[in-house]
Amino acid sequence: MHHDLRQPLVRQLAESDAPRYYWHMADEDGRAWLFESVEGEGEHWAVRQVEVGADRLARRYWWRHLQDERGFLTDQPLEIWELTEIPQASFEAVWEASA
Repeated sequence: MHHDLRQPLVRQLAESDAPRYYWHMADEDGRAWLFESVEGEGEHWAVRQVEVGADRLARRYWWRHLQDERGFLTDQPLEIWELTEIPQASFEAVWEASA
């Protein structure tokens, strides 16, 4: 696998002291996405992401695991007006359960 140029940028945001925000989004097919974001340059960037498929299998993405054959950490700013803000504990519970 080649070196992903996003890795140092995502890692820098993830390791920053910037405030964290937590989001949820679902579709009508039973899939869900949870994000931990950091604001940078006026936009929210995902630093951790969990995708839960219709099969109920969860996949985690972050700077140490940016992508695999099933998905990837979003490489675009989050459109937070399309998301629902959730408590950090809710995100963490899903993140830990998907390990």
